[in-house]
Amino acid sequence: MNNDRFEEMMRAGERYHSLRLPAGEWPIIRVDGHGFSQLTVSHFEKPFDEQFHLHMVETAQALLEQFQGIYAYTESDEISILLPRDWNLFGRSQEKAVSLSAGIASATFTNASGHTVHFDSRVWLGNDEAVVDYFRWRQADAARCALNGWCYWMLRKAGQSVEQATRALERQTLTAKTELLREYEIMFEQLPGWQRYGVGLWWEDYEKPGYNPVENKQVTAIRRGIRVEKSLPYGHEYAAFIQNLIMA
Repeated sequence: MNNDRFEEMMRAGERYHSLRLPAGEWPIIRVDGHGFSQLTVSHFEKPFDEQFHLHMVETAQALLEQFQGIYAYTESDEISILLPRDWNLFGRSQEKAVSLSAGIASATFTNASGHTVHFDSRVWLGNDEAVVDYFRWRQADAARCALNGWCYWMLRKAGQSVEQATRALERQTLTAKTELLREYEIMFEQLPGWQRYGVGLWWEDYEKPGYNPVENKQVTAIRRGIRVEKSLPYGHEYAAFIQNLIMA
């Protein structure tokens, strides 16, 4: 058989290789840690660990840089990367977006932490309004998980079993859970913002002092860098922030 014909036949089996992200919609890549529950129990403090948090921020920054994204949001063991509407790296290949994002996240976190980890990845698509709703959804998930996590681990550290702690929190209201934490002298609203509402990363310009040897004088240069914001607004204010970001 002709080699070119044989190559064509084999390539035909790569059924999803030709999929492209539709034009005109905002792509968001979300990576999630695979099997991270056991990792965090074995190697990190509960319910939140500062070092784990820093590893996730470093991973988010790597994805934002490598994929030329607009905004990255990370909470718990997940990261969402908002890409430009006209994003065209890898020819908008869905297969490349998913496989490379999972690979970059896995390699970055593994290198930073010294623990071999794996991330999975998916692509979300939507219009302007849906993008705002998407990030509000993920931030609401962060707040819910933070409250539940703090309650659960306070009960566990107080001696309750997995079953007892889980049962104690079933069908409890947000107020009841907040009051439970107060019994342990923990004010949920005073916990670090990154724990309750996640962390945002985006590009911004900043001034950097420098020296011009030709003119022999101090100058100010404009540089572009990634801002890491650990005190994000919440609710409607966060929605307005995302809206402004995508309209810039």
